[in-house]
This record gives sequence, C-alpha cells and structure tokens, in this order.
Amino acid sequence: MKTYERLFDLLSQSSDYISGEKLAQDLGISRTSIWKAIQRLEKEGLEIDSLKNRGYRLTSGDLLIPEKIEEIAPITVSINPHCQSTQLDAKAGIEANQASNHLYLASSQSAGRGRFGRDFYSPKQGGFYMSLHLRPNLPFDQVPAYTLLTAGAIYQAIKNLTLIDVDIKWVNDIYYQNKKIAGILTEATSSIETGLVTDLIIGVGFNFCISDFPDQIKDKAGSLFKQNPPISRNELIGEIWKCFYQLPSDQLIYLYKKRSLVLNRQVRFLKNQENYQGLAKEISDKGQLLIQLADGQEIWLASGEVSLQSW
Repeated sequence: MKTYERLFDLLSQSSDYISGEKLAQDLGISRTSIWKAIQRLEKEGLEIDSLKNRGYRLTSGDLLIPEKIEEIAPITVSINPHCQSTQLDAKAGIEANQASNHLYLASSQSAGRGRFGRDFYSPKQGGFYMSLHLRPNLPFDQVPAYTLLTAGAIYQAIKNLTLIDVDIKWVNDIYYQNKKIAGILTEATSSIETGLVTDLIIGVGFNFCISDFPDQIKDKAGSLFKQNPPISRNELIGEIWKCFYQLPSDQLIYLYKKRSLVLNRQVRFLKNQENYQGLAKEISDKGQLLIQLADGQEIWLASGEVSLQSW
C-alpha cells in the first residue's frame, strides 16, 4: 500500500488523536512524509482534525484501497483518481487487452452516465463507482442475466454486513427507504465473426454515505447511510463481488425477485411511443417483466422503464 493508504489504515482504527511522532514511528517514515500524506488524504475528501500536542484524528470519510477489496473478492482492482467514467476505464482496459475479472474503481466521476445516457451524480466523497470486466464468450441467448445477478449480490452483501434490507426496482435500480441508492449499467461487445458476446462490463454507481443531493434529484436520490457508516466502502465493495462470484446464480435471481418493488403492483410504461399501464405479474430468469394489461392481455417487457402507480 502507498504511504497515505497506510496512514489512513492507522487513523481509521483509532477513535482518538494519534501524534505525528507515533505515526511516523509506526510507519517508519519522517514527520514531513506524514504531513504530506495527511494533505493527500484531505485532497481525497477525508476530514482530519489536528490539535497541537495531540496529533491527528480522522473525523469523516474513508479511502478506497484496492488491496483491501482484493483480500475479500476474487478480482483484480485498479483505481483511477481522475476518472471520467469507470465504464470508459473498463473499455480502455479491453482495448489494452487487460485480463478479465478486473474491477475499475473510482471514488468520483466527472462524466458518469446511467441508462439512456443520463447523468449519474458522482460527488467527491460518499459514493463509489465501479465497472467489472468479464469475458463470457457465449452466444447472446446464453449470456447470464448479469444485471439481475449483480442486483442480487448487492442486496445480499448489504444484508450480510448491516442486516439492512434494500429493494430492487426493475430492471436495474437499488432502493432504500423509497429512494434510489444505486444503479446498474450492463454493456456488452459481440463478435461479428463468431456471434459470441466476447466482453461484458457491469457498471455500478452507489450512494454509500451522502447527506446532501442537488435540488433536482433530492426527492428521488437516497443513500445507504447519512453519517457515521458502520462499515467501510472497501468492505461493501469486496462483499458485493464475493457474493457475485460465490453464490449460485439461481439464489441471486431468487433474491432479485424476492426484493422486487414492482411485482404485484400497478405500473405505467412506454412502448412503441404509446403509454400503457397494467399489473406486474412475473420476472423471468432472464430479467423480462410480464405485464397484464387492463383488457387481460399479457406482454413481456425485455427492457425499458416502468413507473409505479402508487409508492
């Protein structure tokens, strides 16, 4: 780990002040190096209190450390401190022929995007943004429902670490206390020659501990925690991908359906430029949503967006 990461490790384990002298001694570096590392942590958005003759104390924020995540999940992790979008980072990794099972991570994004090209709010502290590169090499109709599997893994990871139950809104949003706290964006690349899906990227944007949102989204956007989270972002990220890789697919899909916000509820949706409404009856293992219209007709939605009639 880098010096500032090792310093964060020490500060995060103490609720009291630690003197600069002790920090320097424990890390085997100079007091000047400690001061520079403190500056780096503050630049990352962490708040560190300092008192003369007492030292330093971490008051809020945490640090994303790839090694901590790799200790939990069977993936390689890289972090980009100047990230435009982790999806773009993953695509660049594919172009550079990086190995798969690689997680591209950032604590903020300058050009984050969700489904339909929408902006994704990505503040400097409090969230995490990540894209996992996989190489399925499967025909399109045999590719697993990765959005569902990821949503199920997110639910189980949060439950494992906090006992909190979150909900899932078809097809790719995680909700907590009736507000969106995370979104999933899955993109694939296929080969014309073989007809196989060669590369796939699963992107996740997650509001971990954010207390303030812009006016235009504050009624819809939420956060898993408002302050003083009992777990770190590293722990949650590692647990998400641990669940993703280790839990059976049918269990993750079961969790997706079990925590669905739309099943057995009246929904509205747009199809072929026409507005419809009906009862959401079923989610297939591939992620299609079965809607029963008012006239009794049933249709399957493969993608798109639905709005709940009542909340």
